[in-house]
Amino acid sequence: MERFFGFDLGDAESAVAVLNKGTGTQPEMLKIRDAKSIITAYARLKNQELLIGENACYHPDAVERKLRFKSRFLTDSESHRDIKCFAAGVLGELYLSGDLVQNEDCCFYVGCPAGWEKDAREQYRFIFEKIGYPPVKIISESRAALVSACQSKHLQVGYDILSHPVLVVDIGSSTTDFAYIAKGKEVELRTAGEVRLGGGLMDEILLEESVAASKQEREIRSIFAKSEPWRSYCEFAARRLKEKYYADEAYWKENECSQTVTISYDKTVRLKLVMNAEVSEKILNRKNHLLNGRSFHEVFVQSLNETKKNITGEMPELIFMTGGVSRLDAVRDWCREVYPDAVIITEIAPEFSVARGLAYCGRIDEETREFMQDLENLKDSSIVEQIVASNISELYERAVESLTKPILTNAVLPVIDEWREGRIARLSEIDEILQKEITAYLHTEEARDLLVKPVAAWLKPVSYELEEHTVPICVKHGVPYRALSLNSYLSLSEIDIRVDAKNVFAVGEITWMIDTIISLIVALLCGGSGIALVANGLPGMIAGAVVSLLILLLGKDRMEEALLKANLPMAVRKLFPKRYFRSRLDNMTEEVEQSLFETLQEEKNEEITDRLVSEISGQIEECLSRMAKVVEIPLG
Repeated sequence: MERFFGFDLGDAESAVAVLNKGTGTQPEMLKIRDAKSIITAYARLKNQELLIGENACYHPDAVERKLRFKSRFLTDSESHRDIKCFAAGVLGELYLSGDLVQNEDCCFYVGCPAGWEKDAREQYRFIFEKIGYPPVKIISESRAALVSACQSKHLQVGYDILSHPVLVVDIGSSTTDFAYIAKGKEVELRTAGEVRLGGGLMDEILLEESVAASKQEREIRSIFAKSEPWRSYCEFAARRLKEKYYADEAYWKENECSQTVTISYDKTVRLKLVMNAEVSEKILNRKNHLLNGRSFHEVFVQSLNETKKNITGEMPELIFMTGGVSRLDAVRDWCREVYPDAVIITEIAPEFSVARGLAYCGRIDEETREFMQDLENLKDSSIVEQIVASNISELYERAVESLTKPILTNAVLPVIDEWREGRIARLSEIDEILQKEITAYLHTEEARDLLVKPVAAWLKPVSYELEEHTVPICVKHGVPYRALSLNSYLSLSEIDIRVDAKNVFAVGEITWMIDTIISLIVALLCGGSGIALVANGLPGMIAGAVVSLLILLLGKDRMEEALLKANLPMAVRKLFPKRYFRSRLDNMTEEVEQSLFETLQEEKNEEITDRLVSEISGQIEECLSRMAKVVEIPLG
């Protein structure tokens, strides 16, 4: 993709931004009908001509006029037609102005409230697809606002968003969305408060207050009931008056802020819209039937409190507010009621933040796709396998050093004790029993835990070699190099190392090395069916004399066979005290370690090494993929 369009189709106003693929550029706000922010309205004239924007609100020949239809998308299927008409009008204007060219390599990112589920988003996307838009992706407006904040050069908040918990409050025309950001990752927050809460609701309250105060209230309500276009027209006028008042609230507290609308229907009536401190108080703080008997203040604060309950991490240190209503001092004060310790920031042009953020999201997704492709190319090469293979001997040595003595102590010694105490009848039975016990022990959590530290230590030099190949990928795409550094896991606390080494690198599942160690250690300890432990260096002259006599009478091979098959009396078995076996195992540890390591070294080109290299390489590549998936390029 070469260009990315961000289309913020709001319930009250809409905006379109475009961003080129090259980094360093910023989104350009496109003018539609000479306005960067266009009223979300359309009208059909008697000749079926379609008008959009402010002209649609005023044109006297309109036979159909629609505003505020996006807020009904989830509850009224008729709104789908309205969105289609308006979006088609915007598409036509973009082609007419030359801002969009047929068949160009571009895509559209369209915003939606964070609370919309997957099915609703797909229905919404299909509307644009059916109209004939270039490829469309639906993105939550709160995420778009966040991305815009991170990318804004005049807003020095990128570091804060990356380093500290942040709450994004996006106050739109019909809904208010909340997103919690921790360490650059977004979690959309559902609230138990009113979903339908935005600037458009203020317009409705202002219009309702003005109609209720009019001497022609009955006639006006009758016209509104018969003519949706006239009601929409008056609501639009109320919106403009509200914006005018809040743009300089101090001035209008001393002067009259009003507008008279002439309504021509069955007869001509006039509606005086008045915006003053009293009406502002009603809009913000007085209970209203449009909010089920609650005030805007109550609903907003309740929603904020719900976010506070739903945040499982640290409380936000920064509140980033966007949307036209975010300019109100009262709204920022309400945020301080709930989050008194948070710093509150409002973007300079909040009405454009979502459109800009949507365009950024398009370019970010493209950069992420290219980033992931470069990583896949690395994984498809043999580089990871080569690095692992060149270091595999070190892994063998570390694993053998960690496991040998615990195996002797926890698996071998208890079996010899069982033979000594008569629970195992013959030495010939030890091989099979010992193999089962060693196998069982090496598959316990305790044995697996023994591998964690040595494997983590082994991974450090491996990861340093790997960084010679991952760092260039990160640099190319502007990603912090530690995003693909295995050492970012291994530098954590011991507990975290255990979690990561076992779950991320799946140390507990390196079964080929474990199985090989089992077979080798059984061969070393049990190849003589206990002779290695019993016959060599037996203490005491009696035991030595018994073995020597048997050798003289039977010969060495037959002596071993006879000793293996014999069910020795307990008195003979007791000639071998426990401390002897413990001492014998201690003396054998170094010998067994050396034999294990040498055997693994000799067989390193055999199946065990090939399978082990393949398995560890696959785990490292999977880990790189997991780390890449959480890379947030926009937050870098």
